[in-house]
Amino acid sequence: MIELIIFIILILSLGGVFAILYKKAPKIATLPKSGRVGIKKHRIISELEEKFKSLHFDLFVKKLLLHKILSWIKVMTLKLEVKIDHLLHKIRKNAQKLDKPM
Repeated sequence: MIELIIFIILILSLGGVFAILYKKAPKIATLPKSGRVGIKKHRIISELEEKFKSLHFDLFVKKLLLHKILSWIKVMTLKLEVKIDHLLHKIRKNAQKLDKPM
């Protein structure tokens, strides 16, 4: 019974969505393809967009930030690997001392 109610609600909701799209389709078709509707941007907004674009180009297109992060991760991994190697060496050395008969 509950599945039938959920299914009916789904069908009615989809019908409502299609009705709205059918009603608004002519207005949507008349919108400009570029996305601009004729509103002029403020000078400050234009400057902020340019700064963001240049920052985006510097950090992401050139991948400098990613390079720095990955290099740092590599260095930290190598340091951790060296510490683990020293600890394993000490453990093996102690194990050999315990295995030797006196």
